[in-house]
Amino acid sequence: MYSLTPDSEIERYIEEDAPYGDLTTTLLGIGAAAGEIAFTTRERTTVCCTEEAGRVLARCGAEVLSALPSGTVAAPGTEILRAAGPAAALHAGWKVAMNLLEYASGISTRTATIVERARAANPAVSVVTTRKSFPGTKKIAIKAIMAGGAFPHRLGLSESILVFSQHTAFLGGLDPFLEKLPDLKKLAPEQKILVEADSAEEALRIAAAGADVVQVDKMPVAELAALCSELRSRFPGVAVSAAGGINGENAASYAATGIDIIVLSSVYFGKPADIATSITHTPKS
Repeated sequence: MYSLTPDSEIERYIEEDAPYGDLTTTLLGIGAAAGEIAFTTRERTTVCCTEEAGRVLARCGAEVLSALPSGTVAAPGTEILRAAGPAAALHAGWKVAMNLLEYASGISTRTATIVERARAANPAVSVVTTRKSFPGTKKIAIKAIMAGGAFPHRLGLSESILVFSQHTAFLGGLDPFLEKLPDLKKLAPEQKILVEADSAEEALRIAAAGADVVQVDKMPVAELAALCSELRSRFPGVAVSAAGGINGENAASYAATGIDIIVLSSVYFGKPADIATSITHTPKS
C-alpha cells in the first residue's frame, strides 16, 4: 500500500522520541557497532505501517533489508520488518518504528476482523470508519483501516455532506430542512446527501424527501431490520447506513439486517498488536 506520510512527519516522530540524541547509546560508546533489528508478530496480525517504520529506521541511518507490505495477514512468528545499520541508528528508530507497527497493526487487525464477520453475514455491506481518530494521527489511522479492508466514511468536513439534527436545529427542525433538500441537491449536484435520522419514522420521511443515504444511530438490530425492509420496498434507490456502538461482537448482526453501510469508530480504540523486537550485534568478519 502506498504511503502518504510526508517526510516531515517521519522526522517529527523521531524528534519526539530523541530530540537531543540517545544518551544511553552515546555513553555506552556502542553507536558505531554494526547490528540488525527485526520485528516479528506474536499473534495473527493484519500488518500496517511497515513502510513508515522502515522510513523511520532509514532516516535514522539504517538500511531496510526486508518488509511485508501493509495489508498482509501474518501468522504468529512471522518476521514483518528487518533492517541493518549502526547501533546508534537502530536504537534511535527502534521504539518509534515499533509504536507505529503496533498501534497501526492493532487498528488494521480489528478492522479486518469486523470486515470479515460483517461480509460473512452480508457480502454486499460496506464497512466505513468515522473521523474520530485521535487528533494528529489521521494519516496513520486511515491507512490502517484501509489495510484492514474498510474505507473512510468521511475524511473531514470539507468533502462530504452529512446532516445531523444539530444542523437542522438551526433551520427550525427536520421538516423545514427537508423542504430545502431539493435546493441543497442543486447546490451540490455531484455530492450524495446523507441525513441522520433519530427514529424509524424520521428515516422514512428523510427517504421520501430524496436523501441519497439515510443514517440511523444506535438503533436496535430488530428495529433496524424492519426499517431496512420497509425502506427497500418503498425507496429502493436510498442507501441505509447504521452507526453507533458497532464493534467486532455485533457487526455481523448489524450486517445481517440488510443495511448497505456499517459506520464505526471502535476499530480506533483497543489493544495494540503484539509485535516482538530483537536487536542483535553483527560484528564484521
